[in-house]
Amino acid sequence: MDLLDKDGLTEKEYLERYRAGDYERPSVTADMVIFTVTNTEADSYRKLPEKELRVLLIRRGAHPYLGRWALPGGFVRPGETTEQAAARELREETGVDDVYLEQLYTFSDSGRDPRTWVISCSYLALIDGDQVELNAGDDAEAAAWFKATYRLLRERKEHLENGYVRTQEYELKLSSEEKELTAVVERTVTAKPTSKLTSYSIVSNNGLAFDHAKMIACAIERLRGKVDDTDIALNLMPPLFTLTELQQVYEVILDKELLKAAFRRKVAELVAETDHYTENAGHRPSRLYRRRLEE
Repeated sequence: MDLLDKDGLTEKEYLERYRAGDYERPSVTADMVIFTVTNTEADSYRKLPEKELRVLLIRRGAHPYLGRWALPGGFVRPGETTEQAAARELREETGVDDVYLEQLYTFSDSGRDPRTWVISCSYLALIDGDQVELNAGDDAEAAAWFKATYRLLRERKEHLENGYVRTQEYELKLSSEEKELTAVVERTVTAKPTSKLTSYSIVSNNGLAFDHAKMIACAIERLRGKVDDTDIALNLMPPLFTLTELQQVYEVILDKELLKAAFRRKVAELVAETDHYTENAGHRPSRLYRRRLEE
């Protein structure tokens, strides 16, 4: 027997009468924070190149924010999940598949897009930049890697009767050979005995479209939070690498130097040594390692 609701309708009858247009519906986008780690030019033949954390941006070729830099992304198509849309956008913007991809956060503030009510489901992707040939999409004039730094400017803490509010301001700096973009992002944590809420707001913004400064800040914090407890950093490495190169990647993500001995103990279970060594590196050959895959 079919159950009846308070209006005496079966589920079939209810669905036949339902009108989706009675409720305002948002558009949905999938936006990508795509990170890679690249080498800088070494000062001398014998000096190891340093690493830089970079994020992929596109220069918008259409309104809104014409000419400004933004994260790659696009609207979710009918029949797609947000994850499928993210993978498609990643493939269209970089030409690569099968990379580390995870959902970051859902950004739903009103007014975040001047066109209409748009909810963005953002994703974090980590790729080996050496395997990528950048392709600007149909609404982008250009695509480029920007060096990313994210550093604390100031912090204050307010004690509540039952908890506290910690407010931190960070400077986000994104730089390429031709352009430097900056933003100040405020991160507020409200902690109470039974809850902990984190929110972000943009204090100042120079050159980034939409609320993408918040997305990048959130992605860097996610990356830093996971690098100590998981093998996430290995998704940025080529198939074979030295332990020194891996340590440089950890350091550039965390924005601090690490002790060599402690680092090698930390990653011992994450990597496996190979019989290969570096060649033509201008210094003593180093053993190459690979990611250890669980059986």
